[in-house]
Amino acid sequence: MSDAPTEIETIRDLCEATLRANWREGERGTDGARFAYTSPSPGRYPFQWYWDSCFAAMVWRRFDPARARAELESLLAAQREDGFIGHTIFWDGALNLRQRLTYNVSSQHAAMTSTIQPPVLAWAWSVAVGDPAGVPAIERHYDWLARHRDLDGDGLIWIIQPDESGLDASPQFDAIWRTRADGLPGFLVLVYRNRRREFDLRRVAADGKPVCCEVVTNVLYALSLMALGRPSLTGTIVERMYDEQAGLFRPLARPAPRREPTVTWASLAPLALPDLPDAIATRLIEEHLLDAARFWTPVPPPSVPVDDPKFSRKESTLGIRRYWRGPTWVNSAWLLWLGLIRTGYREQADALRDRIVGAVLRGGLREYYDPFDGRGMGATGFAWSTLVMEMLEPDPLATTSLLPRRAQA
Repeated sequence: MSDAPTEIETIRDLCEATLRANWREGERGTDGARFAYTSPSPGRYPFQWYWDSCFAAMVWRRFDPARARAELESLLAAQREDGFIGHTIFWDGALNLRQRLTYNVSSQHAAMTSTIQPPVLAWAWSVAVGDPAGVPAIERHYDWLARHRDLDGDGLIWIIQPDESGLDASPQFDAIWRTRADGLPGFLVLVYRNRRREFDLRRVAADGKPVCCEVVTNVLYALSLMALGRPSLTGTIVERMYDEQAGLFRPLARPAPRREPTVTWASLAPLALPDLPDAIATRLIEEHLLDAARFWTPVPPPSVPVDDPKFSRKESTLGIRRYWRGPTWVNSAWLLWLGLIRTGYREQADALRDRIVGAVLRGGLREYYDPFDGRGMGATGFAWSTLVMEMLEPDPLATTSLLPRRAQA
Protein backbone atom coordinates (compact mmCIF):
# COMPACT_ATOMS: atom_id res chain seq x y z
CA MET A 1 0.00 0.00 0.00
CA SER A 2 1.42 3.38 -1.03
CA ASP A 3 2.22 5.98 1.65
CA ALA A 4 1.98 8.81 -0.90
CA PRO A 5 -0.62 11.40 0.08
CA THR A 6 -3.81 11.49 -1.94
CA GLU A 7 -4.87 14.59 -3.88
CA ILE A 8 -7.39 15.36 -1.17
CA GLU A 9 -4.76 15.11 1.55
CA THR A 10 -2.30 17.23 -0.43
CA ILE A 11 -4.81 20.02 -1.02
CA ARG A 12 -6.20 19.79 2.49
CA ASP A 13 -2.71 20.25 3.93
CA LEU A 14 -2.01 23.14 1.54
CA CYS A 15 -5.26 24.89 2.45
CA GLU A 16 -4.72 24.55 6.18
CA ALA A 17 -1.10 25.68 5.95
CA THR A 18 -2.09 28.72 3.89
CA LEU A 19 -4.85 29.79 6.25
CA ARG A 20 -2.57 29.41 9.25
CA ALA A 21 0.26 31.32 7.57
CA ASN A 22 -2.11 34.16 6.69
CA TRP A 23 -3.70 34.40 10.14
CA ARG A 24 -3.39 37.73 11.94
CA GLU A 25 -4.57 38.59 15.43
CA GLY A 26 -3.91 41.27 17.97
CA GLU A 27 -5.22 44.42 19.57
CA ARG A 28 -5.78 47.75 17.85
CA GLY A 29 -3.59 50.41 19.37
CA THR A 30 -6.10 53.24 19.23
CA ASP A 31 -8.91 51.65 21.23
CA GLY A 32 -7.80 48.18 22.32
CA ALA A 33 -10.29 46.39 20.07
CA ARG A 34 -9.34 42.75 19.49
CA PHE A 35 -9.08 41.43 15.96
CA ALA A 36 -8.41 38.08 14.30
CA TYR A 37 -8.57 37.56 10.55
CA THR A 38 -7.01 35.90 7.53
CA SER A 39 -4.96 38.17 5.32
CA PRO A 40 -5.92 37.44 1.69
CA SER A 41 -2.21 37.30 0.80
CA PRO A 42 0.29 38.76 3.29
CA GLY A 43 2.67 40.19 0.72
CA ARG A 44 0.05 41.98 -1.34
CA TYR A 45 -3.12 42.25 0.76
CA PRO A 46 -2.23 42.81 4.44
CA PHE A 47 -5.57 44.16 5.71
CA GLN A 48 -8.91 42.50 6.41
CA TRP A 49 -11.09 42.42 3.30
CA TYR A 50 -14.79 41.82 3.90
CA TRP A 51 -15.71 39.11 1.41
CA ASP A 52 -12.27 37.49 1.56
CA SER A 53 -12.82 36.98 5.29
CA CYS A 54 -16.25 35.51 4.69
CA PHE A 55 -14.86 32.95 2.25
CA ALA A 56 -11.89 32.17 4.52
CA ALA A 57 -14.22 31.60 7.48
CA MET A 58 -16.20 29.04 5.50
CA VAL A 59 -13.04 26.98 5.03
CA TRP A 60 -11.65 27.65 8.51
CA ARG A 61 -14.61 25.72 9.97
CA ARG A 62 -12.93 22.55 8.66
CA PHE A 63 -9.71 23.11 10.58
CA ASP A 64 -10.51 25.39 13.52
CA PRO A 65 -14.14 26.42 14.09
CA ALA A 66 -13.08 28.95 16.73
CA ARG A 67 -11.07 30.82 14.12
CA ALA A 68 -14.01 30.74 11.70
CA ARG A 69 -16.13 32.50 14.30
CA ALA A 70 -13.33 34.92 15.29
CA GLU A 71 -12.84 35.88 11.64
CA LEU A 72 -16.45 36.93 11.22
CA GLU A 73 -16.67 38.48 14.68
CA SER A 74 -13.77 40.74 13.69
CA LEU A 75 -15.91 42.12 10.86
CA LEU A 76 -18.66 42.76 13.38
CA ALA A 77 -16.17 44.37 15.78
CA ALA A 78 -15.31 46.91 13.07
CA GLN A 79 -18.98 47.74 12.53
CA ARG A 80 -20.23 51.29 13.04
CA GLU A 81 -23.16 51.81 15.39
CA ASP A 82 -25.52 52.21 12.42
CA GLY A 83 -24.57 48.77 11.03
CA PHE A 84 -22.15 49.75 8.26
CA ILE A 85 -19.08 47.56 7.66
CA GLY A 86 -16.46 48.72 5.16
CA HIS A 87 -14.90 46.50 2.54
CA THR A 88 -11.36 46.92 3.93
CA ILE A 89 -10.49 47.24 7.62
CA PHE A 90 -7.11 48.57 8.76
CA TRP A 91 -6.67 46.86 12.11
CA ASP A 92 -2.98 47.02 12.80
CA GLY A 93 -1.42 49.29 10.22
CA ALA A 94 -1.59 52.92 9.20
CA LEU A 95 -2.21 53.72 5.55
CA ASN A 96 0.71 54.95 3.50
CA LEU A 97 0.43 57.96 1.22
CA ARG A 98 -0.57 55.95 -1.85
CA GLN A 99 -3.25 54.10 0.08
CA ARG A 100 -4.65 57.31 1.57
CA LEU A 101 -4.96 58.72 -1.94
CA THR A 102 -6.41 55.65 -3.65
CA TYR A 103 -8.46 53.82 -1.00
CA ASN A 104 -12.09 54.73 -0.43
CA VAL A 105 -11.49 56.45 2.89
CA SER A 106 -13.07 59.60 4.26
CA SER A 107 -9.92 60.68 6.12
CA GLN A 108 -6.30 59.66 6.58
CA HIS A 109 -7.17 58.27 10.02
CA ALA A 110 -10.08 56.10 8.85
CA ALA A 111 -10.32 52.69 10.50
CA MET A 112 -11.91 51.19 7.35
CA THR A 113 -13.08 52.18 3.91
CA SER A 114 -16.39 53.98 3.41
CA THR A 115 -17.51 51.58 0.67
CA ILE A 116 -18.94 48.05 0.76
CA GLN A 117 -18.13 44.67 -0.74
CA PRO A 118 -20.64 41.96 -1.67
CA PRO A 119 -22.49 41.46 1.65
CA VAL A 120 -21.98 37.74 2.13
CA LEU A 121 -21.53 37.86 5.93
CA ALA A 122 -24.84 36.27 6.98
CA TRP A 123 -24.46 33.39 4.51
CA ALA A 124 -20.86 32.82 5.65
CA TRP A 125 -22.03 32.83 9.27
CA SER A 126 -24.70 30.24 8.49
CA VAL A 127 -22.09 27.94 6.92
CA ALA A 128 -19.20 28.51 9.32
CA VAL A 129 -20.83 29.30 12.67
CA GLY A 130 -24.59 28.72 12.86
CA ASP A 131 -27.89 30.53 12.47
CA PRO A 132 -27.27 34.28 11.91
CA ALA A 133 -30.91 35.21 12.54
CA GLY A 134 -31.23 37.00 15.83
CA VAL A 135 -27.55 38.02 16.02
CA PRO A 136 -28.11 41.75 16.59
CA ALA A 137 -24.97 43.01 14.85
CA ILE A 138 -25.66 40.92 11.74
CA GLU A 139 -29.29 42.00 11.58
CA ARG A 140 -28.18 45.62 11.99
CA HIS A 141 -25.72 45.28 9.11
CA TYR A 142 -28.40 44.08 6.69
CA ASP A 143 -30.80 46.73 7.91
CA TRP A 144 -28.17 49.34 7.00
CA LEU A 145 -27.85 47.88 3.49
CA ALA A 146 -31.62 47.94 3.02
CA ARG A 147 -31.83 51.58 4.15
CA HIS A 148 -28.83 52.95 2.30
CA ARG A 149 -28.30 50.78 -0.81
CA ASP A 150 -31.81 49.84 -1.95
CA LEU A 151 -32.31 52.64 -4.45
CA ASP A 152 -35.76 51.64 -5.76
CA GLY A 153 -37.33 50.01 -2.71
CA ASP A 154 -37.54 46.61 -4.42
CA GLY A 155 -34.86 44.88 -2.34
CA LEU A 156 -31.98 45.04 -4.82
CA ILE A 157 -28.88 46.92 -3.69
CA TRP A 158 -26.73 49.28 -5.75
CA ILE A 159 -23.03 50.16 -5.82
CA ILE A 160 -21.33 53.50 -6.45
CA GLN A 161 -18.10 52.24 -8.02
CA PRO A 162 -16.76 49.00 -9.51
CA ASP A 163 -14.65 47.81 -6.57
CA GLU A 164 -17.75 47.58 -4.36
CA SER A 165 -18.67 44.50 -6.40
CA GLY A 166 -15.36 42.79 -5.59
CA LEU A 167 -14.90 42.37 -9.36
CA ASP A 168 -12.82 45.52 -9.56
CA ALA A 169 -11.58 45.75 -13.15
CA SER A 170 -14.29 43.62 -14.75
CA PRO A 171 -15.06 44.89 -18.27
CA GLN A 172 -18.79 44.83 -17.46
CA PHE A 173 -18.17 48.23 -15.86
CA ASP A 174 -16.46 49.85 -18.84
CA ALA A 175 -19.75 50.87 -20.44
CA ILE A 176 -21.04 52.25 -17.13
CA TRP A 177 -18.09 54.22 -15.75
CA ARG A 178 -16.22 54.50 -19.06
CA THR A 179 -12.83 56.24 -18.57
CA ARG A 180 -13.35 56.19 -14.80
CA ALA A 181 -13.70 52.42 -14.54
CA ASP A 182 -11.38 50.63 -12.16
CA GLY A 183 -7.93 50.03 -13.63
CA LEU A 184 -7.99 53.20 -15.70
CA PRO A 185 -6.35 56.51 -14.70
CA GLY A 186 -9.75 58.18 -14.38
CA PHE A 187 -10.68 55.83 -11.53
CA LEU A 188 -8.94 58.15 -9.08
CA VAL A 189 -11.26 60.93 -10.21
CA LEU A 190 -14.21 58.65 -9.43
CA VAL A 191 -12.87 57.96 -5.94
CA TYR A 192 -12.30 61.68 -5.22
CA ARG A 193 -15.73 62.59 -6.58
CA ASN A 194 -17.48 59.98 -4.44
CA ARG A 195 -15.43 61.02 -1.43
CA ARG A 196 -16.83 64.54 -1.80
CA ARG A 197 -20.31 62.98 -1.68
CA GLU A 198 -19.30 60.98 1.41
CA PHE A 199 -19.70 57.74 -0.58
CA ASP A 200 -23.45 58.15 -0.26
CA LEU A 201 -25.43 56.25 -2.92
CA ARG A 202 -28.38 58.61 -3.07
CA ARG A 203 -26.22 61.70 -3.29
CA VAL A 204 -24.22 60.13 -6.12
CA ALA A 205 -27.38 59.08 -7.98
CA ALA A 206 -29.10 62.43 -7.40
CA ASP A 207 -26.15 64.21 -9.00
CA GLY A 208 -26.58 62.07 -12.13
CA LYS A 209 -23.35 60.13 -11.62
CA PRO A 210 -23.18 56.40 -12.47
CA VAL A 211 -24.50 53.82 -10.02
CA CYS A 212 -24.95 50.13 -10.72
CA CYS A 213 -27.13 47.25 -9.58
CA GLU A 214 -24.61 44.44 -10.08
CA VAL A 215 -25.46 40.73 -10.37
CA VAL A 216 -22.87 39.01 -8.13
CA THR A 217 -23.36 41.59 -5.39
CA ASN A 218 -27.09 40.88 -5.34
CA VAL A 219 -26.70 37.11 -5.57
CA LEU A 220 -24.52 37.05 -2.45
CA TYR A 221 -26.84 39.53 -0.76
CA ALA A 222 -29.80 37.29 -1.62
CA LEU A 223 -28.06 34.21 -0.19
CA SER A 224 -27.45 36.13 3.02
CA LEU A 225 -31.06 37.27 3.25
CA MET A 226 -32.14 33.62 2.92
CA ALA A 227 -29.70 32.67 5.68
CA LEU A 228 -31.34 35.31 7.88
CA GLY A 229 -34.79 33.92 7.12
CA ARG A 230 -35.82 37.06 5.26
CA PRO A 231 -37.89 36.95 2.03
CA SER A 232 -36.15 35.62 -1.07
CA LEU A 233 -34.80 38.19 -3.50
CA THR A 234 -34.51 35.70 -6.36
CA GLY A 235 -37.80 36.65 -8.02
CA THR A 236 -36.78 40.31 -8.14
CA ILE A 237 -33.35 39.44 -9.52
CA VAL A 238 -35.04 37.46 -12.29
CA GLU A 239 -37.65 40.12 -12.98
CA ARG A 240 -35.22 43.03 -13.21
CA MET A 241 -31.91 41.54 -14.31
CA TYR A 242 -32.68 38.50 -16.48
CA ASP A 243 -32.44 39.00 -20.23
CA GLU A 244 -34.87 36.40 -21.60
CA GLN A 245 -33.68 36.76 -25.17
CA ALA A 246 -30.02 36.21 -24.33
CA GLY A 247 -30.63 33.76 -21.49
CA LEU A 248 -28.27 35.75 -19.24
CA PHE A 249 -28.38 38.13 -16.29
CA ARG A 250 -27.21 41.71 -16.82
CA PRO A 251 -26.37 44.61 -14.49
CA LEU A 252 -28.61 47.65 -14.25
CA ALA A 253 -27.12 51.13 -14.39
CA ARG A 254 -28.10 54.77 -14.02
CA PRO A 255 -27.72 56.70 -16.12
CA ALA A 256 -28.28 54.05 -18.77
CA PRO A 257 -25.01 53.28 -20.60
CA ARG A 258 -24.70 54.04 -24.28
CA ARG A 259 -23.87 50.41 -25.04
CA GLU A 260 -24.66 47.05 -23.48
CA PRO A 261 -22.20 46.07 -20.73
CA THR A 262 -19.82 43.24 -21.60
CA VAL A 263 -21.01 39.76 -20.61
CA THR A 264 -18.85 38.20 -17.88
CA TRP A 265 -19.09 35.20 -15.56
CA ALA A 266 -21.27 37.43 -13.36
CA SER A 267 -24.09 36.81 -15.87
CA LEU A 268 -24.09 33.18 -14.68
CA ALA A 269 -23.74 33.84 -10.94
CA PRO A 270 -27.47 33.39 -10.14
CA LEU A 271 -26.85 29.65 -10.61
CA ALA A 272 -25.82 29.76 -6.93
CA LEU A 273 -29.35 30.75 -5.89
CA PRO A 274 -31.20 27.71 -4.50
CA ASP A 275 -34.59 28.85 -5.78
CA LEU A 276 -33.59 29.95 -9.27
CA PRO A 277 -36.20 28.53 -11.68
CA ASP A 278 -34.92 25.35 -13.32
CA ALA A 279 -35.69 26.57 -16.85
CA ILE A 280 -33.45 29.60 -16.36
CA ALA A 281 -30.69 27.56 -14.69
CA THR A 282 -30.73 25.09 -17.58
CA ARG A 283 -30.29 27.86 -20.13
CA LEU A 284 -27.40 29.37 -18.18
CA ILE A 285 -25.69 25.98 -18.09
CA GLU A 286 -26.50 24.57 -21.52
CA GLU A 287 -26.25 27.71 -23.64
CA HIS A 288 -23.38 29.44 -21.88
CA LEU A 289 -21.42 27.70 -19.11
CA LEU A 290 -20.89 24.42 -21.01
CA ASP A 291 -20.07 26.15 -24.30
CA ALA A 292 -16.35 25.59 -24.97
CA ALA A 293 -16.26 28.69 -27.15
CA ARG A 294 -17.41 30.80 -24.22
CA PHE A 295 -16.97 29.56 -20.63
CA TRP A 296 -16.16 25.82 -20.64
CA THR A 297 -12.39 26.17 -20.99
CA PRO A 298 -9.85 23.62 -19.68
CA VAL A 299 -9.97 25.50 -16.34
CA PRO A 300 -13.42 27.11 -16.21
CA PRO A 301 -14.96 29.59 -15.94
CA PRO A 302 -12.92 32.43 -17.45
CA SER A 303 -14.05 35.76 -16.06
CA VAL A 304 -14.93 36.87 -19.60
CA PRO A 305 -16.12 34.47 -22.35
CA VAL A 306 -13.28 33.60 -24.68
CA ASP A 307 -15.22 34.65 -27.78
CA ASP A 308 -15.53 38.23 -26.51
CA PRO A 309 -13.09 40.91 -27.75
CA LYS A 310 -12.52 41.96 -24.13
CA PHE A 311 -11.13 38.53 -23.22
CA SER A 312 -7.46 38.54 -22.25
CA ARG A 313 -5.12 36.00 -20.65
CA LYS A 314 -2.78 38.79 -19.55
CA GLU A 315 -2.54 40.22 -16.06
CA SER A 316 -2.07 43.75 -17.40
CA THR A 317 -1.68 45.62 -20.68
CA LEU A 318 -0.20 49.11 -20.83
CA GLY A 319 -0.88 49.54 -17.15
CA ILE A 320 -4.53 48.42 -17.41
CA ARG A 321 -5.35 45.58 -15.03
CA ARG A 322 -6.67 42.54 -16.86
CA TYR A 323 -7.14 39.98 -14.10
CA TRP A 324 -10.95 40.20 -14.21
CA ARG A 325 -10.86 40.07 -18.02
CA GLY A 326 -10.00 36.43 -18.63
CA PRO A 327 -8.41 34.51 -15.74
CA THR A 328 -10.38 32.01 -13.68
CA TRP A 329 -11.05 32.60 -9.98
CA VAL A 330 -11.78 29.80 -7.51
CA ASN A 331 -14.66 31.63 -5.82
CA SER A 332 -16.51 32.09 -9.11
CA ALA A 333 -15.89 28.44 -10.05
CA TRP A 334 -17.29 27.32 -6.70
CA LEU A 335 -20.46 29.41 -7.00
CA LEU A 336 -21.18 27.97 -10.44
CA TRP A 337 -20.30 24.48 -9.19
CA LEU A 338 -23.05 24.88 -6.59
CA GLY A 339 -25.49 25.55 -9.42
CA LEU A 340 -24.39 22.47 -11.32
CA ILE A 341 -24.86 20.33 -8.22
CA ARG A 342 -28.28 21.78 -7.47
CA THR A 343 -29.61 21.23 -10.98
CA GLY A 344 -28.32 17.67 -11.26
CA TYR A 345 -25.37 18.22 -13.60
CA ARG A 346 -23.19 15.98 -11.45
CA GLU A 347 -20.81 14.87 -14.23
CA GLN A 348 -20.12 18.46 -15.25
CA ALA A 349 -19.77 19.51 -11.61
CA ASP A 350 -17.16 16.79 -11.11
CA ALA A 351 -15.32 17.92 -14.24
CA LEU A 352 -15.27 21.53 -13.02
CA ARG A 353 -13.99 20.41 -9.63
CA ASP A 354 -11.26 18.24 -11.16
CA ARG A 355 -10.02 21.04 -13.41
CA ILE A 356 -9.78 23.50 -10.54
CA VAL A 357 -8.08 20.88 -8.37
CA GLY A 358 -5.55 20.21 -11.13
CA ALA A 359 -4.70 23.91 -11.38
CA VAL A 360 -4.21 24.16 -7.61
CA LEU A 361 -2.02 21.03 -7.52
CA ARG A 362 0.17 22.46 -10.28
CA GLY A 363 0.36 26.07 -9.23
CA GLY A 364 -0.61 26.28 -5.57
CA LEU A 365 -3.22 28.59 -4.09
CA ARG A 366 -2.93 31.56 -6.40
CA GLU A 367 -5.15 34.59 -6.78
CA TYR A 368 -6.38 33.45 -10.22
CA TYR A 369 -5.46 31.00 -12.98
CA ASP A 370 -5.02 30.95 -16.73
CA PRO A 371 -8.27 29.42 -18.05
CA PHE A 372 -6.45 27.32 -20.66
CA ASP A 373 -3.24 25.99 -19.11
CA GLY A 374 -4.11 26.54 -15.44
CA ARG A 375 -1.00 28.61 -14.77
CA GLY A 376 -1.26 30.34 -11.41
CA MET A 377 -1.14 34.14 -11.52
CA GLY A 378 -1.41 37.08 -9.18
CA ALA A 379 -0.82 36.86 -5.44
CA THR A 380 0.55 33.68 -3.88
CA GLY A 381 -0.87 31.93 -0.84
CA PHE A 382 -4.27 33.39 -1.68
CA ALA A 383 -6.72 32.58 1.11
CA TRP A 384 -10.04 32.40 -0.69
CA SER A 385 -8.66 29.90 -3.18
CA THR A 386 -8.93 27.44 -0.27
CA LEU A 387 -12.59 27.28 -1.39
CA VAL A 388 -11.34 24.43 -3.57
CA MET A 389 -11.98 22.36 -0.43
CA GLU A 390 -15.71 23.07 -0.74
CA MET A 391 -15.71 21.28 -4.09
CA LEU A 392 -13.26 18.54 -3.11
CA GLU A 393 -14.88 17.60 0.19
CA PRO A 394 -18.45 18.95 0.09
CA ASP A 395 -19.99 19.41 3.50
CA PRO A 396 -23.46 17.85 3.19
CA LEU A 397 -24.99 20.34 5.62
CA ALA A 398 -23.49 23.38 3.89
CA THR A 399 -24.30 22.12 0.41
CA THR A 400 -27.86 20.93 1.04
CA SER A 401 -28.69 24.17 2.82
CA LEU A 402 -28.48 25.79 -0.59
CA LEU A 403 -30.81 23.33 -2.28
CA PRO A 404 -34.56 23.80 -2.65
CA ARG A 405 -36.68 21.63 -0.37
CA ARG A 406 -37.73 19.29 -3.15
CA ALA A 407 -34.07 18.38 -3.79
CA GLN A 408 -33.39 17.76 -0.10
CA ALA A 409 -36.29 15.38 0.35
